Amino acid sequence: MTMAPTSHWLFWAALSAVFAAMTAVFAKAGLQNIDSDYATLLRTGFVFVLLACFVFALGKWRDPATVAPATWGWLLASALATGASWICYFRAMKLGDASRVAAVDKLSLVLVAVFAFFVLHERLDTRGWLGVLLVAGGVLLLTLKR
Repeated sequence: MTMAPTSHWLFWAALSAVFAAMTAVFAKAGLQNIDSDYATLLRTGFVFVLLACFVFALGKWRDPATVAPATWGWLLASALATGASWICYFRAMKLGDASRVAAVDKLSLVLVAVFAFFVLHERLDTRGWLGVLLVAGGVLLLTLKR
C-alpha cells in the first residue's frame, strides 16, 4: 500500500514519535553519574554535528545571509524554547521515572493545540478538541501515584 502525497506528514510524524520514545529511554540511561545540564550540552553537540552532516550531504546548505529576518526571529524563538525544554526535560528525567516524565512532556500536544489556535489561527473541530482533552486526561492518569 502506498501513501498519498498528502499523508507523508503522517509517516514522518510517526517516525518522530518512535525516535522521541527512544530519546526518553536513552536519555534516562545516559543520565547515570552525570549532571543533567552537562548531559544536555553534550547531546546538543551531537545533534548539531549530525544535522550539519545531514544538511551538507543532501546539498541543502545555503548562505545564512539569504534567510529572511522574520525567519531568523522565529527560529531563534524556537531554539530558545527547545533549549529550555531540553534542560527541563533532562532535569526531570534525572529525577523521575522515564515513563512518567515522558507522559508529562507530551502535554506539549495539548499546549500546541492551544498555542496554534492563538498564534497560528489554526482551528480544531469538536472531535479534535475532544482528542486533546483525552490526551490531557491520559497524561493525568499516567502521572498520578498508584
